[in-house]
Amino acid sequence: MTDASYCELQADCPLFGIRMHCSEITLRPLREGDLPHLAAIQPDDYEHDPRAEVFPELDVSRHRTRLVYQDYWRSMGTWSPSSWSLGFVVEYEGSTVGVQSLEAENFLALGTVDSGSWLVRSVRGRGVGARMRMAVLSLAFDHLGARAAVSSARRDNAPSLAVSKRLGYLDNGVSLNASGSGVVELAHMRLTREDWQASRRSTRVDVVGLAACLPWFGLTPEVY
Repeated sequence: MTDASYCELQADCPLFGIRMHCSEITLRPLREGDLPHLAAIQPDDYEHDPRAEVFPELDVSRHRTRLVYQDYWRSMGTWSPSSWSLGFVVEYEGSTVGVQSLEAENFLALGTVDSGSWLVRSVRGRGVGARMRMAVLSLAFDHLGARAAVSSARRDNAPSLAVSKRLGYLDNGVSLNASGSGVVELAHMRLTREDWQASRRSTRVDVVGLAACLPWFGLTPEVY
């Protein structure tokens, strides 16, 4: 897709104009043209939804690629102001290094967001994971008026759980989920708006291009 085509797309769907900058990372909404590259670099230890259906005819690699595409199509095709999911490409030192998502169900009533992410191995351990999560939390709490954020990870996914705890999330129970490989135990965590505001870090998050998108979230400029 050409730059002119993307400009037309942004005019019709202003979501694609959102940009978030946090320290040396930039987040921008994922576009369909990003999917082949993302499928190619997604690490094999990324935890897809354990409830996702497994196609017996597909090997593991093709199954994971299918989910990359279907997750994007589903999020854009089923968007509504109350229930939505927005994936962001994470750019660091001039390269695409991962994806950070922010989503909500019945957001206007519940005010709760969820998040998910993955990061290539080569940039792990540099604080990138914490900053990309911080960026979407700032979007949710500081700009969309969220009242709480939740996050879930396998009990043995220490890095993801460590990021949540570092940002102020508290334990919120566990659950069992059936997956293609068996039963998975998930740890759930929750962060309230009050705790987010009380534990604000010095790292600044700049969010641009949001004003035109507010109707997509059921909000008005007056609220923003």
